[in-house]
Amino acid sequence: MELIQDKQKKALESLKGDFGYRNIMETPKLVKVVISVGTGSMKDKNKIALVADRLGKITGQKPAVRAAKKSIATFKVRAGDPVGYQITLRGKRMQDFVNRLIHIALPRTKDFKGISLTAADEVGNYTLGIKEHTVFPETADEDIKDVFGLAITVVTTAKSSKEAIAYLTHLGFPFKK
Repeated sequence: MELIQDKQKKALESLKGDFGYRNIMETPKLVKVVISVGTGSMKDKNKIALVADRLGKITGQKPAVRAAKKSIATFKVRAGDPVGYQITLRGKRMQDFVNRLIHIALPRTKDFKGISLTAADEVGNYTLGIKEHTVFPETADEDIKDVFGLAITVVTTAKSSKEAIAYLTHLGFPFKK
């Protein structure tokens, strides 16, 4: 199992022919990973605290509370009410999380056939949705009734979606064939 740090060093040789990179500074790099969870439909305070605790265990960092920007009477939400959590990972924690995501969590996903090639945006970011947080080994599997999904955004310095997909494939992201 080759780590992200080692693959990043070999990115220039791998992507030089496809995109015409001449300098190592031109190759894409991982900037940050943003993990977000919506808790809008959860009314039980214990479940919301459980989500924050599990996110902290998965990432090794305390999540930041995200509040509603405006009131919506239909959904019984007031401006300022907590509607989710978000964590931004950088540096060593980001690399460790991406390693666990690629090598442990994604292969444990039920009926996994690869991640979509169309989830990359025009500026080189890739967003991935995971339906069950239990694919991460840090979570306890005894509380299966309190399962939540998370959105993971991998931010890179790639200039296009094509560059981002090529770079993430080089890092080992398992895309659909």
